[in-house]
Amino acid sequence: MLFQHAASVTRRALTLSAISLLLIGAYSNAFAQKEKVFRWSSAGDFLTFDVHAQNESLNSAANAAVYEALVRYNADMRVEPCLASQYQRVKNGFLFTIRENVRFHEGETLTAEDVAYSINRALLPESQFKAAASGILGAEVVNTRQVLVKTVSGSPVFLNQLTQLRILNKKWLEKHKALRPQNYVSGEESYLARHANGTGPFKLVSREVDVKTQFVANHEWWDEKNRRGNVEKVIYTPINSAATRTAALLSGQVDFVLDPAPQDIARLERNDSIRVLSRAEDRVMMIALDQYRDQTPYASDLDGKPLSANPFKDVRVRQALSLAVNRQALVKSIMRGKAVATNTVISDSVFGYDSQIAQTGQYDLPKAKALLKEAGFEKGFAFTLDTPNNRWVNDENLCKALASMWAKLNVKVNVHSMPRAQYFPKVLSFDTSAGLVGWGSSTFDAYYPLQSLSATYDGASGAGISNIGRASDKQMDALLKKLNLAEDLNEREAIARQALSLEQKRVLHIPLLQPMFSWAMKKNIDPIVRPDNKLTLEWIVMH
Repeated sequence: MLFQHAASVTRRALTLSAISLLLIGAYSNAFAQKEKVFRWSSAGDFLTFDVHAQNESLNSAANAAVYEALVRYNADMRVEPCLASQYQRVKNGFLFTIRENVRFHEGETLTAEDVAYSINRALLPESQFKAAASGILGAEVVNTRQVLVKTVSGSPVFLNQLTQLRILNKKWLEKHKALRPQNYVSGEESYLARHANGTGPFKLVSREVDVKTQFVANHEWWDEKNRRGNVEKVIYTPINSAATRTAALLSGQVDFVLDPAPQDIARLERNDSIRVLSRAEDRVMMIALDQYRDQTPYASDLDGKPLSANPFKDVRVRQALSLAVNRQALVKSIMRGKAVATNTVISDSVFGYDSQIAQTGQYDLPKAKALLKEAGFEKGFAFTLDTPNNRWVNDENLCKALASMWAKLNVKVNVHSMPRAQYFPKVLSFDTSAGLVGWGSSTFDAYYPLQSLSATYDGASGAGISNIGRASDKQMDALLKKLNLAEDLNEREAIARQALSLEQKRVLHIPLLQPMFSWAMKKNIDPIVRPDNKLTLEWIVMH
């Protein structure tokens, strides 16, 4: 039986003067209109084009323009065939028939061996997609046109997971000595970091890290007849400063800004040449605390002396920090209303979400002070909070606001901000006492974020791969094991809500808010807005 699963839908500063921006913008805008060149920007740059080396949404969106998976989401966020022409549930997994006459950008024909090797590559120790492949045991070639993906159960969520596991050409990997994923966390370089050879709708043409990345349309794409968009060339330019990104859009230097600053949105909405599209994002911003080490490296007493014990291992300290967060104030003052306060780690578009859990544990400073006193930290302490400054909207400012709130508990917070390219290797190697985390669910199911964020870390399986605080709870692990195997939707929902309730009770993370995202663009740009805030380049129409 053919089986498909419907997923739950629910800043480098520029030095040009304002006049130069206007002149360059006017010229380039006219050129872009004629050639259908789409120029877009956000705060940070892509990290790597090795499809298994870094599981981060902006990076994933860039890879998705070049590489494809066995299945994909359509515009309605339903799973449909992609590099597989069809698939069916079988006793020990899912059987995929590989689409014929599909070619990689350098001319190689897609084979079953490419598919099986790519999926198994995602399971290797260096891969940052092991959590995305949780419950997938591996892939094997059945014959020249078929691949069996073995799974632990028949849960339909595995199809959603497979949308993220993109396919590479094995011979190309061998040629460039990249059979194993780039170890991005350790700082390893790789040919694949700046080069790509996919089957997708766009080809990677050039890559200048932190400067510019260019793509061109692949008109030999197997699905060319169904291409919705008409973009011929894509130029991505990272612009660190929010004000400069806005200026670049208004001057015509870029056509689209993925992450306009909340404080600029009202002004952009009043501009007749600009269109702003907003919606709730499938993402939750949260704080992860080191709950693993007996002494955490970036914490001290208020005099700077090392603490004898790690305060974050005490649930009362974590509860106190959570209760001292005025989430509504964060929404109003930092996000300018473009967010929803929450105290759960998944968004309202994810299967298993419970609004009652999300609204539990509101701001209560007296109770927070009492808990801190009870835990023996009445005199307070100090710690460093790590954050990127060019990944999420107002990420650094969000952490600075938290530092002000926690100061009322006599807790001194040093906000340590850095570019995203430094931040992710740091925290993913557990070199942190506290860090800002933003997480969405590419499967739109609670299992994936919980397995990545809340499971006990296991590098071999990928469990807890983004659990930068190394929280560990045996009851949570047991619930996640059950959730991974559950096929019945009612059973899955009940288990997910138990796990979310436990996550909150034990304060494995401190959720803050679910942001709304806004896309700002020229009036002639017509994209399709996805709840995961991923820009799909082949869906863009330039009028």
